[in-house]
Amino acid sequence: MVKTAIVKRKSRTRLWGTLYVNLTLSLLLPFVPGLTHSQNYPNKSITLIVGYPPGGSNDIAARAVAPGLSEILGVPVVVENKAGAAGVISGSFTARAAPDGYTLLLSSLSPLIVSPQSMKTSPFNTPKDFVAINRIGFIPLGIALGPNLSQIKSMKQLIDLAQTKEITISSAGAGGISHLQIELLRAATNAKFIHVPYKGGGPAITDTLAGHVDGISMDITPLMPLLDDGRLIGVSVSSAARMTAYPNIESIQETIPGFSAVNWVGVVAPAGTSAEIINKVNEAIVKTMAKPEIQKKLETVGVIPSVLPSPKDFQVFINNEYTRWGQILIDAKIEKTD
Repeated sequence: MVKTAIVKRKSRTRLWGTLYVNLTLSLLLPFVPGLTHSQNYPNKSITLIVGYPPGGSNDIAARAVAPGLSEILGVPVVVENKAGAAGVISGSFTARAAPDGYTLLLSSLSPLIVSPQSMKTSPFNTPKDFVAINRIGFIPLGIALGPNLSQIKSMKQLIDLAQTKEITISSAGAGGISHLQIELLRAATNAKFIHVPYKGGGPAITDTLAGHVDGISMDITPLMPLLDDGRLIGVSVSSAARMTAYPNIESIQETIPGFSAVNWVGVVAPAGTSAEIINKVNEAIVKTMAKPEIQKKLETVGVIPSVLPSPKDFQVFINNEYTRWGQILIDAKIEKTD
């Protein structure tokens, strides 16, 4: 009887000990950053933020990859457009979001790298406020000419003419990558290229087609329909080689060796997001981007697929881009805006 009582007491002690440990863990888990979220991630829909209206290169890239991410991660991936301030509003929103992997940002060079450094007071610092997941691809910039310069058929002809007279080139706004391509072009050639900024790509295209400006510098994606029907004449793309879709349009490096002004798109998360979540999303991106149908869909809208080996590599890429374009802004004496 005494032995039985001792065994029962030991059993009760073990039971209470187990309950105590479990209760302690349940109380502590909420205070261990990312632990419960990472283990169960994802268990609800993921929002993929885009900083531009539907139809642009960022939006098209997001909607091309979202179904693949959803299939691999097993939850809906919903694209949400938060347009405004050249993509900065979307960056500010995502930077303040919970670092739980359910709010991600698909963005590009201008809103992540250029715009924050061309503002007097930026709402975020990209290398500090975001953690990289992976790059989706590159988007070459195009330089195209309107009816004023219909006789020009190559980049060399355009530069030769601009060394004798002023040539006006429009962009979607001051301080963006399209503007900086014009500044880099002017610095590399000493030609008389005059930048004409507009409040958005639409007005810039409209005035170029109407002949109010001579040409335009912009992501190739919105220019493609106008190049296809001949309303604009493409004289260069900023990729290292000619694009498959436009073999007759030269790479700008054929005329200016080493010239580099290429946009890119990629996915980032708020700083503090756990490595486990980052790796899960990265794995889904890599698998999605490996699908030939996804690559073809992106290529048809001017996005050259290009993923990096790891999130760490993308973080290094972002940090280097931040430093490089920050210096270009300084060298070009771009006035900071509010």
